[in-house]
Formats: sequence, structure tokens, C-alpha cells
Amino acid sequence: MNEETHEGQGPEGKSEDKPVTDAQDGSVAPAAAPEDPAAPQSPAVAEDAGTPGPEGPRPSFVRRLLRSRTVRAVTAAAVAGALVGAGAVAWRTDTLPLLGPAPCWDSLGDGSMKSLFGDRRTEVDEQALQTDPMGEGGTYGQCRITSYEGDRARRQVTLNVRRLDGLRGTDSQSWPGEFLSAGMVRLGDGLPGMVSASRAWIALPQACTGREEFTGPTVVDIGMGRADFEVSSEYTLKDRNALTGALLDAANGVIKSFGCTGTYQEPRTLPAPVKWDATKASAFCGIKGLTLPQAYREELRQVRVGGEGGPARVCEAGTSSRESSVRLTTVVDPALSEIFGWDSLRSGTAVRGTGGYGKVGANRAVYRAVCQTGPVMLIVEQLRPAGKGSRFTFTSDLLADYVAAESERIGCGPQKLRDAES
Repeated sequence: MNEETHEGQGPEGKSEDKPVTDAQDGSVAPAAAPEDPAAPQSPAVAEDAGTPGPEGPRPSFVRRLLRSRTVRAVTAAAVAGALVGAGAVAWRTDTLPLLGPAPCWDSLGDGSMKSLFGDRRTEVDEQALQTDPMGEGGTYGQCRITSYEGDRARRQVTLNVRRLDGLRGTDSQSWPGEFLSAGMVRLGDGLPGMVSASRAWIALPQACTGREEFTGPTVVDIGMGRADFEVSSEYTLKDRNALTGALLDAANGVIKSFGCTGTYQEPRTLPAPVKWDATKASAFCGIKGLTLPQAYREELRQVRVGGEGGPARVCEAGTSSRESSVRLTTVVDPALSEIFGWDSLRSGTAVRGTGGYGKVGANRAVYRAVCQTGPVMLIVEQLRPAGKGSRFTFTSDLLADYVAAESERIGCGPQKLRDAES
């Protein structure tokens, strides 16, 4: 799918229902509503009870016909029936609204659709929200929306509802590569999720979805185009806002479909977009006390840090902003940390520390620290060869220092690795 030319569309305001968040005891508690929420006004047709004014020109037959509710219902049903027979549902923001459910589990309103697709014709391919009998409950459903300009597809957005796996490690690689990147920022306002200009996700309340041991949270995620595709800051802001609005619409629709109550409310503001900066070797990735080894300084010249204050803090470094060679991730959300549980036990050479344990592999090292707030995962990854001889030695060279400095930064120290065990 080619990247489309961006068009400015503002996000829709959200309802005044308070968001649901997970309390310490696992129950659903209402979070404080943002100040001055942008509540949408429902259109209404006001009837004038006064004396009618002078009669204007009589509307044409076509206009009088379109005013008939019966005719509109029959017309919409006929159009929808023809589209369903073709295997898709069309949704246009510049026409009369089709009767029946909104796209993606009756969740995406006109505002979200317009923010994402403007006035283009769209087609929706939607799966029902139900667990896959062959997938052991990991996937609930997918919804894909494609917009068209004439016959040419211009933009495609995909929504997924899934329970992230921690028992077998199936979600510890590809999903974090897309949805835990350094280009993402926290949603804020107590919302358990992250967003960039191309990806966004939010965890559903555990009191609604439940969570078994060794499993991650159930999330709604949304993707548009290539992950980490970067454009100007103007388009980045517009796309982040559009994805945030659509994500929260979808999450609230899924919560309702699951038979739960409560809604997430759109955050008042998002943090500024993440930018690349020159590497500070004495405080690598902005972590006091973490020194970048001399062997990597020539190649790891640029660095960016995303997710500050959210479920995960992610740092990426490389030769330039177009290519990341290493990634350092700190996952502080206890449920989200479980997706790396398999790697901390069964992937590489065992290491132990004063307050945790982990594994060191060729291109990934994972350490599980036991903190006052629950388990925290510290992950060091080498994505491309780096250093002298272009070898994969970064994970073993940096893990001990990263664990010590980062655990101190987040208040989980002291954590000191002992010698590796064979």
C-alpha cells in the first residue's frame, strides 16, 4: 500500500462518560474526567411552535422524496444489501448516513471516519468479535477499512482486538516491534496505551476482560501504513490525533460488545512528537550512570526516547534517524511485562541479579526485575550489526550496566547482575 497524501482532518470530540481504569484490586474504577471535555453536540431538528412564516418555493419532487423517512430507509437498506452481497460495507461521510451499525463493531463514528479518511468512499472488512477456536483465545477479531479515490486505494487502517501471549512468547517479537517503538508517546490521562503517527494501542480493563497467569493484557491496536513512517510534524500531529480518536472509539465499542460498562475518554493533550537527538555517551538514552561503550560510539550517533511516563519507555539508537541499530525497552506495566516472560526464562544464557533474573541471547537480553510496583522487564536488543567487526555483542556488553542504571532511575534499585551461569 502506498503512503497517501495527507489531508488535515481534526479529531472528533468524545462523550462525557468517564473512562474506566483498573484499580489496585482489579475492579473497574472511574477515572477523573478531563477538564472542559469536548463533548459533541447531537444534531436535532427543532420544530417551531410559532406562527409559520410566508411559504417559500415548493421543493422539487426529488427533495420531497428524500425527506420521506420510509424512502430513505428503503434506499439505504437497498444500498447496504447490495454492498453486503459484494462482501463489503461502504461508508461515506459526505452522504446520508447508512442505517445500521457503524464500522468496526458499531464503534467508529462519523468524526473518527472523517478524521481518518476525509470524504473518500470507504469499504469495511470486519470480523465478528469472538475467540479463535484454533488459537486458544488469543484473537478476538479484526476490522480493516480501505478508502478510495475513484478506483485507487489511498489509505488502509487495520484494527485488531487480541489478548497478548506471555506463556509461549508468541507476542514478544513482532507486536513490540510495531507497537512499542521509540516513536510512540503515552496516551496520558491515565489511559493504558501509546500512540504514534502510524500505530496506537490501548489495554482494555482487566475487570472486563479478565487475565490469566502468564498472559498479557487484552488490547485494541490500530495501524496505518508502514510502522514508524515519519513525515512532517504537522502531519504527525494530525495522524496521531486521528488514530487516538479512532482507537478510543473502537475500545469503547469493544467494551460495550463484551457486556461491560464504562468508557475511555480522549486525552486532553498528547506529548510532543519524539525527535532524534545526538547521543550523549555519558548518559546513554538519557539514563544517568549508563555509559555507552567506546566501541559503539561511532555508529550509535543518533538517539530518540519515547513513551516517557507510560506503560513502556523505549530508546532507539543508530547511525542516523533512518536506521535504528539498538533498542532499550523498560516495561513498567505489570500486565504488559508478561509478554516477555518466556524470553526471560528460555532464551539464551541465564543471568541472575540481586533482585531478579533473565537471559542473554545473541541479539536480545531480557531481565525481569522484582520491584515494589510488580515485575518490570528490561530488554536490550541489537537490531543490526554494530561495533568493531560488526558483531552482535551489544546485548552482553550493555545489559549489566543498563539493569543497574535503569533500575536506579525508576526506583527499583539496587539491581546488580552476578556472573552468567552456563
